[in-house]
Amino acid sequence: QVQLVESGGGLVQTGGSLRLSCAASGGAFSMYHMTWFRQAPGNPREFVAILNGVGGRTYYGDSVKGRFTVSGDNAKNTVYLQMNSLKPEDTAVYSCAAAQKIGVYDYWGQGTQVTVSS
Repeated sequence: QVQLVESGGGLVQTGGSLRLSCAASGGAFSMYHMTWFRQAPGNPREFVAILNGVGGRTYYGDSVKGRFTVSGDNAKNTVYLQMNSLKPEDTAVYSCAAAQKIGVYDYWGQGTQVTVSS
């Protein structure tokens, strides 16, 4: 059973940066496709970024491309989401998920709140 714990959220001004962490336990994150999602109140869940378990390729949602970077540290068994040039529309609860098969998420974290003030 893999457990995922996010951290690093908080309040930041427009243009600022945050780095979110998704610490995995009970299994190596590198065995999974690690995905970041976000959900703002009243909105559907939105894909943010994925770190593929095979090859380590990364892909991003159009709204964050060029501003966010997903990476992983095998030694710490942790996946990161570096968020730069933050905008108020980035305000949401950010969650990480692990999938053995893309699109089928086996494990979820509890989420961390990111609030960007204008």
